[in-house]
Amino acid sequence: MDANRRQSGIQQLLAAEQEAQQIVNAARAAKSARLRQAKEEAEREIAEYRAQMEAEFQRKVAESSGDSGANVKRLEEETTAKIEQLSQQAASISPEVIQMLLRHVTTVKN
Repeated sequence: MDANRRQSGIQQLLAAEQEAQQIVNAARAAKSARLRQAKEEAEREIAEYRAQMEAEFQRKVAESSGDSGANVKRLEEETTAKIEQLSQQAASISPEVIQMLLRHVTTVKN
């Protein structure tokens, strides 16, 4: 009877060991599945964030390039106005400058 109890005890230990091994394997599989799911979710979030940032970048590029055209046009208008103003000033003082130059050229100092 003692041998049967030992054999029974050994069988129980083996069964418990197998059950423990199955529990560990199931836990490893569950952990692996959770890690895979977390990785997929992270990749999906990264892709969404990247798409959002790209869209924002493209929007800013479109805004700045639109502003660039407006800025160029504004600068051209300002430049044209400034050139016109300088031309008018030059035309208004041109006779005076000519008279001054003629006076200095024709006057001889001894």
